[in-house]
Amino acid sequence: MRRTTMNKIAVDTNILLYALDDFYPEKQIISIEIIADNPSFCSQSLSEFTNVCLRRWRFSKVKVAQIIKTYLQQCTYVPVTEAMMLKAIEIMTIYDFQLFDSVIIASALETGCTIFYSEDMSDGQIIEQQLKIINPFKA
Repeated sequence: MRRTTMNKIAVDTNILLYALDDFYPEKQIISIEIIADNPSFCSQSLSEFTNVCLRRWRFSKVKVAQIIKTYLQQCTYVPVTEAMMLKAIEIMTIYDFQLFDSVIIASALETGCTIFYSEDMSDGQIIEQQLKIINPFKA
């Protein structure tokens, strides 16, 4: 894998989901390795994660609660602040991202991350000369 522990990392919602998804074993292994590096994720990702687990995957609330507690222990949770929302609006207009993605990016920037793992965003793109988006599943 291309990761290095010298960089502070953040993860998109899909990394949190793939770590549980044994339908894609290669992505699951990579996601578990990334989560082992103590990445940060924000409340927006937590909301998206919970929604997929409850609605699409039909996990019980008890199971989702247990998984969330595990992620809170293994990762760095970043609550979204008003300042992050204002930054997200700026990112949305400059980089043409959706607001939800912009919130996640803003939280990664706010916490000083230099790497953001996501399958859904532009691999290799650099945001604010600080944060590099990397698709960890790209060969």
